[in-house]
Amino acid sequence: MIATPFPVQILALAATVVWMPLGVTVAGERPLSFNRDVRPILSDKCFFCHGPDDTHRAADLRLDRSEAAYEVAIEPGDADESELIARILDPDPDVQMPPPDTGKRVTEAELAVLRRWIDAGAPYEAYWAYVKPDRVAVPEAAFNDPRSRPDAVDADAGVIDRLVRAELSRSPLPPAPRASRRDQLRRLHYDLTGLPPSYDQIADFIADQRPDAYGRRVDALLASPQFGERFAQYWLDLVRFADTVGYHGDQVHNIAPYRDYVIDAINDNMPLDRFSREQLAGDLLQNPTIEQQIASGYNRLLQTTHEGGLQPKEYLAIYAADRVRNVSAVWMAATMGCAQCHDHKYDPYTAKDFYSLAAFFADVDEEKHFTNGTNALPTRREPEIDVLGRTDRLRLADLDAEIRAVRSAPDSDPERLKSLEKERDAILARKQRTMITKAVEPRIVRFLPRGNWLDDSGDVMQPAVPEFLGDIAAFAGLPEGQRATRLDLANWLFDVDRGIGGLTARVFANRLWYLYSGRGISPTLGDFGGQGRPPTNPDLLDHLAGVLIQTGWDLKATVRQIVTSETYRQRVVMNDARRTQDPYNDLAASQSGHRLPAETVRDAVLEMSGLLDHQVGGRSVRPYQPEGYYRHLNFPRRIYSHDRGRMLWRRGVYTHWQRQFLHPTLKALDAPSREECTAVRPRSNTPLEALALLNDPTFVIAAKAFAARVLRESKTEESSSAAIETRIDTAMRLAIGRDASDLERETLARLLESEIGRFENDPAAREAFLATPNDVAIAWPAEASDAERAAWSSVARAVLNLHETLYRP
Repeated sequence: MIATPFPVQILALAATVVWMPLGVTVAGERPLSFNRDVRPILSDKCFFCHGPDDTHRAADLRLDRSEAAYEVAIEPGDADESELIARILDPDPDVQMPPPDTGKRVTEAELAVLRRWIDAGAPYEAYWAYVKPDRVAVPEAAFNDPRSRPDAVDADAGVIDRLVRAELSRSPLPPAPRASRRDQLRRLHYDLTGLPPSYDQIADFIADQRPDAYGRRVDALLASPQFGERFAQYWLDLVRFADTVGYHGDQVHNIAPYRDYVIDAINDNMPLDRFSREQLAGDLLQNPTIEQQIASGYNRLLQTTHEGGLQPKEYLAIYAADRVRNVSAVWMAATMGCAQCHDHKYDPYTAKDFYSLAAFFADVDEEKHFTNGTNALPTRREPEIDVLGRTDRLRLADLDAEIRAVRSAPDSDPERLKSLEKERDAILARKQRTMITKAVEPRIVRFLPRGNWLDDSGDVMQPAVPEFLGDIAAFAGLPEGQRATRLDLANWLFDVDRGIGGLTARVFANRLWYLYSGRGISPTLGDFGGQGRPPTNPDLLDHLAGVLIQTGWDLKATVRQIVTSETYRQRVVMNDARRTQDPYNDLAASQSGHRLPAETVRDAVLEMSGLLDHQVGGRSVRPYQPEGYYRHLNFPRRIYSHDRGRMLWRRGVYTHWQRQFLHPTLKALDAPSREECTAVRPRSNTPLEALALLNDPTFVIAAKAFAARVLRESKTEESSSAAIETRIDTAMRLAIGRDASDLERETLARLLESEIGRFENDPAAREAFLATPNDVAIAWPAEASDAERAAWSSVARAVLNLHETLYRP
């Protein structure tokens, strides 16, 4: 989508490869791409010894550069005469490559690809991730042009479909048909807000045949406060947000207002470049606002310790490495942490680049806790400030103005003044402390040979970006001797003309596609390097990167293009043919059905039950968890107390995040500990998940509240079989937005009958099952007997644990 100059270092890197067409193919075979087909094999099997790392390179052979490879190992045009192929085939373990003791072996399929590539002239390509996105040629419509559909949303979304379907046309797979309108709306609600639509919302959408019906619902969801809460879950994974320090005693630290800043910024549609700049360098902006100071808490999210006997130099080195890993992963999809002890084995990042990037953060004031950190909960992590939430800040400003007006009036009203001052005091009592960044004189950062913090022999490092990507001093226009800052780094990350803004756009475009399709265009969202996977549809990735840039880093506009595309609106299809031909759905031939994220599972169940509290922002919440779960935590010893009242029913994004002991249900549902950047959560399917969802007190209480809601909202006679069917339909409508099938009605009715009999015959079991904490009130209809209440709660547990309830449609 863009065509702008790029740093000279990248052009020089590109000049080291030979550009040749890969058109020589066997009939019916797809033309080879070096980046897609060949480089991953060389990176996996060869680059560890024959890649970018100068220090440890074997046999003076470098296979990631064409001229070096041609000189020693590859005879372009003749695989049989190439030393590379001969070494792979040699049976002598002292000659064979890769060496047998590495445990790696070139497969027959990989060997065939290498032969094909060499016979075609062994053309190299500049590495895709370091060449900025260019304008994409949009192909003619493949299959049916989605824009011809009467309710297609706009032409921009049609570009996505053409790019997807052009790639798909090279495979035997057709695009899946549209999902039902019910599934489209449920998917949209879950993806954009993390909450299910109501049955009435689904019915209204099905009945609404206006051409813009879908687009209007997209716009409404993007504008809802729940969008920021859902999107924030992902951002907090990236930046490893947690409520505790992680190391040693894993004490609570003050950082919850940062989470609320993220939610507010996303809801405000703050441009991604500004959003990032405020986090990396909010304290360096001119007259930083309270929000920008809170945002600078990003630099304080890493794991810390104040353990007695710690070595400050050691932990400053640990902190520096943590920052390099996170900054490079979040904004560059780079694994620069691999260059801490030596040059990167697979990518052009050097150890010098690692310590130069660390030097940007040498001005972060963070050493006080080595001496004044406390074992109190929360611990002290200066610098910190007291702040109010956004709503309270705005109301406080209004109150101050009103109080001044009342006091200045000749006939001031004492009662009115007293009321205003009381409200003001109540707001001020809600202040929270939060860690911020406050720049100090930068400490000395040295190059650490082999990463050894005890070795002071290395050079003093100045802030610099990876050398092959540019010169930060030239970028920022700094006079000689002036130190580059975190603000310069943030600007460089997003400058399209003179920095790496195009590459940054590609990183985040890939993540947006992952969030709304289930898989990245490059599946390795945190690693765009040699050990990652190249994009399956490079043109689509570059188009989306261009959308981000051309809209001024507008996340919502880019999300809108994705979710209004026909590709997004497809049905989930995974038959045997698709499993065989495209098992990971890389071609986006259909939509991806997968279990909802941990927090969304909780939120959805609470919403269905009528318990969910929709207040945005606030302190972290402590839900029910097993007694004694924190028994191994010391300094100090923990006695966990869950919250009470409506705090128990807050959204999952507000859950207290204990790094060493993540809440068991969140952990069972694959939420990360947030010790490191998590760009892709794993998705498992285990009995532990079912056990957690059936037995976690939050879900047990939610099932009872759900059952009570079903009984309240089913306007029917008490004892007839028709009444039971009506209630079962009500339960299914509340959970998954449709009536039950005949089989579902029959199965759930049998369960109900069995449970009523059990609870009628066992009063003790009935009472134990219905028991809830004293401060939890379930609004049961008066006419329902205790046995019915307990039995319908069992039915509710079954409905809330259905695959269709917990999985993205």
